[in-house]
Amino acid sequence: MSHDIPEEIERKLRRAGRLEWWSIFWLMTIIVVMYFAMGSSQAMKTAWIEDTLSLLPPILFLLARKFENKPATDKYPFGFHRVGSLAFLLAAAALSAMGGVLLYDAASALIRQEHPTIGNVTILGWDVWLGWLMVAALVYSVIPPVILGRMKKPLARATMDKILYTDADMNAADWKTGLAGIAGIIGIGFGFWWADAAAAGLISFDILRDGLRNLRIAVAELLDGAPRELESSDIHPIVDTLSDELRKRFAGHDVQVRETGRFVRANVVLAKGAELNGEEARQVVSEEQAWRLVAVGRQLQELPECREDEG
Repeated sequence: MSHDIPEEIERKLRRAGRLEWWSIFWLMTIIVVMYFAMGSSQAMKTAWIEDTLSLLPPILFLLARKFENKPATDKYPFGFHRVGSLAFLLAAAALSAMGGVLLYDAASALIRQEHPTIGNVTILGWDVWLGWLMVAALVYSVIPPVILGRMKKPLARATMDKILYTDADMNAADWKTGLAGIAGIIGIGFGFWWADAAAAGLISFDILRDGLRNLRIAVAELLDGAPRELESSDIHPIVDTLSDELRKRFAGHDVQVRETGRFVRANVVLAKGAELNGEEARQVVSEEQAWRLVAVGRQLQELPECREDEG
């Protein structure tokens, strides 16, 4: 079977690429607006950092698309399909690290009982409370990502792209960040000094939760784990479907299924395993390298996970 991506899937990937370019454009404008409206608010600072981090998934998606279809080489005989998996791991690790740091900052601010202040600014001769500008910036920061996120999710499911799905999920849930930030700003206006740090804590906890969930899925894939669902770390139904069918065709054999980017790779091996003892390994490779050869399997061609309905 050819490794070529079906034209319909390729078309959806090209559309996803265009949406990611639009995401980068809108995020850049949001980052600028949020920076100038940030003031001394911890919640605004955390929301601004989250918006900056949101640039990672679209950039990594576009980079992965450049490399994943490159032909195999002597140094990379299985091709570059897993470059998306590597990019997914990098994005998840960055989210986890930054979420942890921001959560610590928010907790520290609460423990120290920091009292943030929001002053006034003069606009066209009028004194305006800076908090209203912060709220307006937060509202603006929510609208483009939420719209783009809802447009990306169906494409991510169709193409089985984890980076795209993570990006879409973060975008679609961006309203929670905006709402938490607005609540923190309004809370300061009513004299609740703790509202700002509490809002920052909620935003950073959401970043950390997303990062750890994605990190768990990414590590499982890079450790040759079974294919996972997009929405969770549960094993994808294609594993049972593919394993059952191949066991029928190759009686007396076991089936090993692992993820390779948006594809899956299936190996058919002897039911007792494909491990080799020392003597058998030495017959295949040199004595010095024999210890490295632990299994020999019959490898089937990769099947696009997005075409699982075809078996």
